[in-house]
Amino acid sequence: MKLRGAPLVVAFMLSAICTASAQPARGQNSNETAAAARLEALRGDSARLAAFLRAMPKGGDLHNHVSGAISPVSWAGWAAADGLCFVVSTAALSRPPCDGRDRIPATRLLADSRLMESAVEAWSMHNFHAGSESGADHFFATFGKTAAVGNAHLGEMLAEVMSRAARDHVSYIELMVNADDGSAARLGAQIGAKDFSAMRAELERDGLEAALRHVTSALNDAEQRQRELLRCGTKTADPGCGVTVRYIYQIVRNRAPQVVFAQILAGFTLPSIDRRYVSFNLVAPEHSGVAARDFELHMRMIDFLRASHPNIPITLHAGELSRAVASPATMRSHIRQSIQLGHASRIGHGVDVLQEDSADSLLGEMARRHVLVEIALASNDVILGVRGPAHPLAAYLAHGVPVALATDDEGVSVSDMTLEYTRAVSDQHLGYVALKTMARNSIAYSFADDTTKKRLQSELERDFDRFERSPPR
Repeated sequence: MKLRGAPLVVAFMLSAICTASAQPARGQNSNETAAAARLEALRGDSARLAAFLRAMPKGGDLHNHVSGAISPVSWAGWAAADGLCFVVSTAALSRPPCDGRDRIPATRLLADSRLMESAVEAWSMHNFHAGSESGADHFFATFGKTAAVGNAHLGEMLAEVMSRAARDHVSYIELMVNADDGSAARLGAQIGAKDFSAMRAELERDGLEAALRHVTSALNDAEQRQRELLRCGTKTADPGCGVTVRYIYQIVRNRAPQVVFAQILAGFTLPSIDRRYVSFNLVAPEHSGVAARDFELHMRMIDFLRASHPNIPITLHAGELSRAVASPATMRSHIRQSIQLGHASRIGHGVDVLQEDSADSLLGEMARRHVLVEIALASNDVILGVRGPAHPLAAYLAHGVPVALATDDEGVSVSDMTLEYTRAVSDQHLGYVALKTMARNSIAYSFADDTTKKRLQSELERDFDRFERSPPR
């Protein structure tokens, strides 16, 4: 069957999946059956459903940008502490001097509730309503408005994300963050437009690997600060201390080709320098002019460099597109290219899969190759306007493609993992068994080392057993 442009087929699949997911699975134990029935009984009670889902073990969050995960209130506090300015006309933070009515000290945000509200609305999707600015434009603009803080508070960022994850019963996170000083991008900017072999040779000769070695000390300092803030190792330790974290290096896809190449090489190199880095990903709006124009070029760069780094697993943003931001021509092949040329074993978002050429064969290939899709329901809604039956989650499930829920940018989207699970129940009509499978997938398809993965899987099964014995009433 052809799926492209077939909403009735998708709706039928969604109905079938919803019905199936509400039924006990073969081999399901009595406690799991009771938990599944309990979720079904709570569908009409939003408060009690939220309590049930918050207490449910959720495994890992495999798609989480640190800079997008932070609360606007935290940005304001750090900006005030660092003596930054708030530009009233643009709601952006900037370096001093704070020398006018439009450039005021960021400390004013903490004393003026109306000013703080304007910052919260500018730095997140809180109270956003599309008008002259689209959801996508507003969303992606938030990052530049808080960028002046930089990584100066990375330890505080880790503490906030890990504490929130623990409250949501998330035990593992792969965080997208660059703990380097931008040296890879700077080295890339210095080389001319050459073939891949020449660019790699020049970057290696210029000391790219040596320039990345300080990442270890930067992470050590940030994690030490995080442990201090969460009181790890004390009697009053925050539950976030128990969350396992690994890191994914970010390549900014709308930069010059040689800069992107240098960052991709850095992404392949970092895991050999610090094992806490497990992969890399291309970030920035996929629909932007440079990113769309150079998409295949970036995949060819990955293909070339992977030959010398075959053991680095790859996850790629692909198909984070809809008619709201992209033309049909742009949505024909990004997911397929990411898998076949970019060697991705996981895809972030994958929203436009039904718009790709030969969508049914692509879905079949993803199922056969066990390519997991990182599903971010809130962000797909606020950026792309894709929700409910318009979302391809049902198609992925119907074709046996593994999926896991993820937060993406929970601070900007005003979400968390519990709310992602709530959307899966309310908007996608999934049942307990489907949610449990996604939680298990989030650990099974993680890039954690085998020893860590086995520990996390064992802990997840233990937590499910405890939860199912006495779920929230």
